Amino acid sequence: MPFDITLTATLPGARLPRALVALFACACGLSVANVYYAQPLLDALAAEFAIGPGAAGAIVTATQLGSAMALLLLVPLGDQLNRRRLILMQTIALISSLLWVSLAQDTVTLLIGMLIVGLLGTAMTQGLIAYAATCASSEERGQVVGTVQGGVFMGLLLARLFAGFISDLAGWRGVYLTSALMMAVLAVMLWRVLPDQRPSARPLPYPQLILSMFSLLREEPVLQVRGLLALLMFAVFSIFWSALVFPLSTPPYALSHTAIGTFGLVGVVGALAAARAGRWADRGLGQWVTGLALLLLALSWLPLWFTLHSMAWLVLGIIALDLAGQAIHVTNQSMILHARPDAQSRVIGGYMLFYAAGSGLGAVASTATYAAFGWSGVCLLGMGVSLIALLFWAATLRYQTQCNQLR
Repeated sequence: MPFDITLTATLPGARLPRALVALFACACGLSVANVYYAQPLLDALAAEFAIGPGAAGAIVTATQLGSAMALLLLVPLGDQLNRRRLILMQTIALISSLLWVSLAQDTVTLLIGMLIVGLLGTAMTQGLIAYAATCASSEERGQVVGTVQGGVFMGLLLARLFAGFISDLAGWRGVYLTSALMMAVLAVMLWRVLPDQRPSARPLPYPQLILSMFSLLREEPVLQVRGLLALLMFAVFSIFWSALVFPLSTPPYALSHTAIGTFGLVGVVGALAAARAGRWADRGLGQWVTGLALLLLALSWLPLWFTLHSMAWLVLGIIALDLAGQAIHVTNQSMILHARPDAQSRVIGGYMLFYAAGSGLGAVASTATYAAFGWSGVCLLGMGVSLIALLFWAATLRYQTQCNQLR
């Protein structure tokens, strides 16, 4: 079975076997989950390490700083090294970092561990997306990226449920110990199944390789516009999920971590939207998908405003938020990968730099806003950033159309 998957995946122009695409999706989901386990555990981490509610967002920001470092320093290596070997090495290092976090005894050690988890979890996730995109033919690339991104999204959602459930049983340290075990099992599967993939770009010295990613950021208008949209969209996501644990863990709800994590599953429809958005992008409908999704992103904050009055409004808001966010994200990735098929890892790395910046800024702004103005302030902040993203897309629509016509 592993031999057949590898052989088929490396034939030029062949469609990727579903089993291999599923493995990419599962591996991405498990990898990215490590970056988000801390979000539903912020109150427990803040209590154990004596961190105030207003500063608790620094824990999430540490993982996002690690994510930014990965995108800058590690992800571009996928264009230069054997991707199979690179992914396996990163998996082993990620297991070690998870064990580090589980044993942390002070705030500095915790933050360092979170930074390394963000570094390696992000490097693996984005490296696997570029891996899958390079294996896929141009006719199916958007669909494959959408399916793999659906795995990322499921990992993100299940991370909150998993973290809440395990922490209620074995504390927050048990979350990271269990994750280390799951990543060890994944490492064996990847070692047996991943196809060998040689470098896709001409050899470059490491400093020049890193600088070439900034050249892409400077030269590619599609990457510039889609990157800024990603920054704003992921800031919105982080604003919501970083603050949600505080109103739900206190009266009148006073929910457990498991119950809070369950709300992440409400957004499972976003994973379904991911694959569909990829197909639409393959057909040239990316701009329409983006505009409608950005409008939905802004409108999602209206039901979220009434979270403290009814759980039904919270569920409706999460569905709208996740549906819009995943449609935007997959469309962004499909469009930038089509723009530069010769530099998949660096394009993904450059794009996700915007993601890391947006997530980190959103987390800090969210917890600070909640401490000062409560849940209503968080909702106003999220809606404001969503509207800025919609206005930016509309203002750059003609520019994007002109750039596409010149290609």
